[in-house]
Amino acid sequence: MRICPAIDLIEGKCVRLSKGDYATKKIYNESPLEVAKAFEAHGIEYLHLVDLDGAKSKHIVNYKVLETLASQTSLKIDFGGGLKSDQDIKIAFESGAAQITGGSIAVKAPEIFNNWLKRYGTEKIILGADVKGLKIATDGWLETSDQSLFEFIEYYKSQGIEYVICTDISKDGMLEGPAFALYQKLLAKVQIKLIASGGISKFEELPELAALGCEGAIIGKAIYENRISLKQLENYIIGNGN
Repeated sequence: MRICPAIDLIEGKCVRLSKGDYATKKIYNESPLEVAKAFEAHGIEYLHLVDLDGAKSKHIVNYKVLETLASQTSLKIDFGGGLKSDQDIKIAFESGAAQITGGSIAVKAPEIFNNWLKRYGTEKIILGADVKGLKIATDGWLETSDQSLFEFIEYYKSQGIEYVICTDISKDGMLEGPAFALYQKLLAKVQIKLIASGGISKFEELPELAALGCEGAIIGKAIYENRISLKQLENYIIGNGN
């Protein structure tokens, strides 16, 4: 299972929100590069980088930070937040993203998202499925669509999608544990590379997610609040040969 620490960006700084609420913003570090280098120093290979300014303004904003992290570390970065147009995704890949995550665009403009799948390939495109009560949320979680999680993922599976990041918004940033039951149900229904996101609060939850069949786990606040140490993650990666 890939371990993906998260860096969420507002005004170029590392922040965390609770349940996606911008009013709950807490700045953890002014330097995303410092944080990314600490991840890299502990054997971490992946980074989940979210442009919260982009998500709110509906176009890519923090691509210079992406460029800095991609050029000054060896981390494989998946980048999301505000990718709404062909120009946005072009900038993201040119700035060094290894993969991009598209959520709102997949809900609101499926023809554009499907073209990305064809143009860039399914290895490079991750479907972002952010849920509020099993309905897909969009635009930095400020809006909720009428699409159900299962229909949404099954449709994109039929279009060739392989990777899905699924975030239960009610759990995100709450440090109360991930949505185990939801992931179990999802993996029983559809064969995808599922990346768990939201709610991870302690190290012991990671082997549980791996046992469920999750391909990856995104860890945010638990790292910044010292609930999970980078040393624990390093030992887990070494122990699993990742």
